[in-house]
Formats: sequence, structure tokens, C-alpha cells
Amino acid sequence: MNKMMTAALMSLVFVGMCAGAEEAAEAVAEVTAVTETVQEAAAPSTADYAMFAVNNLWVMAGGMLVFLMHLGFACVESGLARAKNCNNILFKNTMTPAIGFLSYAVCGFALMYPGVHWIWNNWFGFAGFGLHLPAGDPIAYHNGEFTYWTDFFFQGMFAATAATIVSGAVAERVKLSSYLIFTAVYVSVVYPIVGSWGWGGGWLDAMHFHDFAGSTFVHSVGGWAALSGVILLGPRIGKYVDGKVMPIMGHNMPLVTIGVFLLWLGWFGFNGASALNAEPQKVSLVLVNTMIAASAAVVSSMLTSKIMLHHPDLSMTMNGCLAGLVGITAGADCVSVGSAVIIGLIAGVIVVPAVVMFDRLHLDDPVGALSVHLVNGVWGTLAVGIFSVVPEYTFKVQLLGAAVVGVVSFVSSFAIFFALKKITGIRVSEEEELRGLDLCEHGGEAYPGFQFFVNM
Repeated sequence: MNKMMTAALMSLVFVGMCAGAEEAAEAVAEVTAVTETVQEAAAPSTADYAMFAVNNLWVMAGGMLVFLMHLGFACVESGLARAKNCNNILFKNTMTPAIGFLSYAVCGFALMYPGVHWIWNNWFGFAGFGLHLPAGDPIAYHNGEFTYWTDFFFQGMFAATAATIVSGAVAERVKLSSYLIFTAVYVSVVYPIVGSWGWGGGWLDAMHFHDFAGSTFVHSVGGWAALSGVILLGPRIGKYVDGKVMPIMGHNMPLVTIGVFLLWLGWFGFNGASALNAEPQKVSLVLVNTMIAASAAVVSSMLTSKIMLHHPDLSMTMNGCLAGLVGITAGADCVSVGSAVIIGLIAGVIVVPAVVMFDRLHLDDPVGALSVHLVNGVWGTLAVGIFSVVPEYTFKVQLLGAAVVGVVSFVSSFAIFFALKKITGIRVSEEEELRGLDLCEHGGEAYPGFQFFVNM
């Protein structure tokens, strides 16, 4: 525009020199009219800008709801753990989104969304370190749906969620320093590279692999990392005695219930804003599918726990709710409401025997993260290939994507944990574990003066 104005002024000088004042005035009027026409053509219409503002606001609000989910995770994990470790779990869940967001800013976002900077046949992308604000009109970014900063904000909130899943599975015996280092490395490198295969224009995206909001790229990626951590850490002291499973009860079920409802609320942003715009038909379908799948899973997990455990178990039912949410996350935008009910019902059924199975394998998971996020992350991914109304989303490709992401996530996380185990150690001492991580890692209890009454 500046070049156009300069050219116009030069032409006016020339006209003024060659003609009289009257002709120059006419030329000024003509150039002004042309300039106004160009400006009007370049500027977005009021309606376009209003839609841009609505889309942008919805995605930002979704990011805020995803952030709220970290409070939900903190409540669920601390409630299902013993009182002597509550402070430690709350501390980890405070540090995780902070480290995750910073790590994602340093290189995760550039790795996950490399644009044209792909090498190695779409298996590994890299656009450099840090954040890179694109030049040009902000409204033109992502088809005028939201700004660059909104994109980073929303995706950054997702990144830390994968590491939070690990936190619950390794609770009550992992070293704080080792967990924080793992979080930084995993979110910086593994999560964004794997995610780029589908969400960043990589090879899975080219094959029409579909993971709408992260059953695979968030939940199973976190679940596989949790599995590697559980294997390398080993079970808590007293969990398995003479081959028998000894229940270690959580200390605060009201806190668990509060956490589940916070996660349920946050999931409306997790799934709803993954539409990446506020298009009414799509967003409303996603929200209904999210709600109805979770509701179906609550009912089916309650009934399954009644059949298998001979009573309607609260913790199983709470995990059933989360299982339904994880299960619908991959296909919330492409399945019918009836199919969402079926997906949720199956998720609620399989989460209960999954918890029992991991216990029988002596894989100690205090919060059921493996059953919720890993098992149902895979189920939700495969469900797209079964129930999707979009013909391009096939079961074969969904299975391939779930398998490859699983192998890479597990091997990578195992390697990180194994390296930490050799270098610094990843498990606290027996004395520290028995005394409680609140006192040994943080020098203070979550419930001062109450430790004497806690069942060690």
C-alpha cells in the first residue's frame, strides 16, 4: 500500500508540473478514489471480522478449559493416593503445565507444526527453535479462524496433558527431580514429533488417519509413557505380597469426585475447541457426543463393577467416566450420537477389567491411568475406523496409526526413564517411601498434624 501511495504522489507532482491547478485537483480526486477502493478491497468485511473474533474467542476459551483440567488431574491423583503423598502430587501437577508450556514454546510447537520444513519423508519435521510469528495479516493465519498466538496457546495446553497422565501412574514412589526432567524432555521432543505425523501434516495425515482431539496423540502417548515408567519403577511397597494384590486405598474420595467433574467440564473445551472454529453444527455435535459418551460410560462402568466386584465401586465408576471421555475424543466430530453412546458404553465396560488385568500383571498404577488413557486411547482410535461416517477413515489405517505411535512412544519414554534410572535414579528410597514423599521431598505435610493417624 505504501508503494502505491508513493507512486500516486509522484504522478501528482508530474501532473501539477504539466497542467494547471484544476487538472491537478482532478488527479488528486481520482487517485484518492482508487486508493479508497483498494483499501476497502483489502480490509475484511465487518461480518468476516466478527466471525474471526468469534472463532478466535472460542479456541482461546477452549484452551482455558484445557488448563482447568490440570486442576482436575491434581484432585483425582491426590485423592486416590495416600495422605502422606498428597503434597508431592499437588506439587507435580503444578509444575507439569508450567514445564510443559515452556518446553512447548522452546521447540515443541516448531517440531509439531513444521509447515514446509519437513525432512525424512514426512517422518520428522523441524521449523527451528522458539516461536515464529508469521509475517502478514494476522486474520489470514489458518484461514482466518484464529491468530498464531491463539494456536500456540491452545496447542501448548494440550502438550502438558500427556505428561500429567504419567504423573498419576508413577505416583507415591517416583523421584520428583526425575519426573520433572522426564516431563521436559518428553514434551519437548517425543510428544511433538509423534503428534506432527497426524496434526502437523505428516505421513499419518496423508493416509487419512483421524484423531480429532487426541485419543492417540495425547492420551495414548501419555499412556504408553506411563506404562514404561510403571515397569521401570516397580510397584509400591506392600502392593503385592506373596503374589496377592493388596489394596492401597486413596485418602479422599470427595476430592477424586471433584477432580472428575472438573475434567469432565474441561473436556468440553478439549474436544469442542478442537474443531478450531465456532461453526455451530460441528461444535454442537462434538459437545453432545462428548457428554453422551461419558454418560454412557458412567452407567456401563458402574454395572461392570457391580458384576465383577460385587458392588458398584466409586473409583471404577469415576474412571469409567474418564474412559468414556478418552474413548470419544478421537471421533467426536465424525460419529453419530448413537455411535457415541456405543463407544462410551464399551469404554466403561473395558476400563474395569483393564484395572484388574494390570494389577494381576503386577503393574502398579495408583490412579488407573493405564486403563483410562492407554487402553481407551487405543479403543477410541480404533472406534473411528468402525463408526465414522467419513469413508476415508478406515479401520486399517487407524490400527496402523495406533500401533506405530504406541511403539515409538513406549520405546522413547522407556529410553528416557532408563537413562534417568542409570544417571540419577528414578525411585525414592524405601525409607522415604514409607515415611511419605510430602516430608521427604518437600519438608511439609498436606495435612499438618494428621500424619500420626494415617495408615502407612
